[in-house]
Amino acid sequence: MKTAQSFRIHFVVRAYKAKDGKAPLYVAVTVNKEKCLIGLKQSIDLNNWDADKGVPKGNREQVKTLNNYLDEVRLALGNCYKDMMLKGRVPSATTIKNLYLGEADENFTLTKLFAYHNESSTEDLKWSTLKHYYVTQRYLIKFLGEAYKVSDIYLRELNYKFVKDFEVYLRNHKPKDHQKPLNNNGVMKHIIRLKKMVNLAQNLRWIDNDPFATYKLKMQKVNREQLSEVELKAIEGKNYRLNALIW
Repeated sequence: MKTAQSFRIHFVVRAYKAKDGKAPLYVAVTVNKEKCLIGLKQSIDLNNWDADKGVPKGNREQVKTLNNYLDEVRLALGNCYKDMMLKGRVPSATTIKNLYLGEADENFTLTKLFAYHNESSTEDLKWSTLKHYYVTQRYLIKFLGEAYKVSDIYLRELNYKFVKDFEVYLRNHKPKDHQKPLNNNGVMKHIIRLKKMVNLAQNLRWIDNDPFATYKLKMQKVNREQLSEVELKAIEGKNYRLNALIW
């Protein structure tokens, strides 16, 4: 499963905020249908604005200067997007805006969350339990690499779609070694571990939203088969020999 990154920059004016015929300029950043606006602290005469193309129109020196400024903004935002991609992060309209404005970023990522959990749980969890979290982490890293072409993701980027896409990835995953494909409950166990990680992040105040708010786990009831008469006699024989050794 692959997810194509869609990135777009478009300049707009807010005509309803116009004063004396001049309206404030904004740049709209869109990444995968998520959109945010950044105020540019620039205004333009509505008569000199091409709303369809999102650019100033005319040959006046003032218009040329504004066009040069907008080109610089476009280049800077494009560099923010490229920088995130090169660092293996999943870009979003919000993170690009924050990076462009130089706003502080707590940098809480999924990898950092797993590292914190694994280090802090050595005393609370047995290795037989903890090792399953490492397996889930490996699946998540593979999922990020194949679906987003990145190695990590900001926790604030986690949402319902991410969880659902991870579930679909697990169901369709075909191991290359001797392991069998995951059944439904095997998939759900990985989802449950991810949910526990998200709960930990919420307790740590590393994430505000809950990606699992509308997600429903779908565990299937497993009916255990009864032992055959031959199997029961075999167990009885083992118990008899064990009792004989004790006495």
